[in-house]
Formats: sequence, structure tokens, C-alpha cells
Amino acid sequence: MHKGSCLCGAVQITIAGELAPPNACHCSQCRKQSGHFWASTDLPMDRVTIRGEANVTWFNASEIATRGFCRSCGSFLFWKRHGRGEIAVAMGAIDSPTGTQLSGHIFSADKGDYYDIADGLPKSET
Repeated sequence: MHKGSCLCGAVQITIAGELAPPNACHCSQCRKQSGHFWASTDLPMDRVTIRGEANVTWFNASEIATRGFCRSCGSFLFWKRHGRGEIAVAMGAIDSPTGTQLSGHIFSADKGDYYDIADGLPKSET
């Protein structure tokens, strides 16, 4: 069991079971919304309980997905692909210890020009 929240605590997250190894997304949307790259763990929806869901604003960011954030403090918490039973939960919102480590990088071709990805983990350009 893992717990987490947004910055102000209006949105509380409970995750049943272990976390999937997270990835770091370097796409332009994640960079613009988070201010850098975004690390998340992909989980089946039935393992994630969101308390204070009325405080989550869902932004239809593209034809394929929505992004969820706290309407009070602005914390970027969730990413959901349309029509799938999974949700990506922000690693930064999950209380430590998480018991996992970053597994790799996605959309590395879109990364910001101000940093390097030099940790030796697998990279996918898309």
C-alpha cells in the first residue's frame, strides 16, 4: 500500500499493492505542465483510490489523453489515456519510501536542451 497527495492535501491518493517501475517522460507537454520532465508509475485504475476527486481538474491535453491536477494548488498528479483502464500517477506525489527506481526515459528526443540524460537507463525517442 502506498499513499500520496497533492501539495495542499486536497487530493489524497491510495495505491493498493506495489508500484510499477516509473519512467521519466520528456515530451513537450509533460515539460510544459511540470516545469521539467515528469516521472510517473502506470497502474490499473482499480488499484488507485482518489479521495477529494472533486478537487481534480481534468484537462483534455490531446486526442489520446487527459491530465489531472489539483484545482487548489495546481499539482500535476495524473495522466490517463482515453479508453484504457490505467492511470499514470506522479511519482512526486507518492510518499516515500516508494520501493522502486526509475526504469527508463520516454520521448527523449523531445527533451529540453538545457539538460542531458546521462544515467545509463534505457531511452525511447518516442
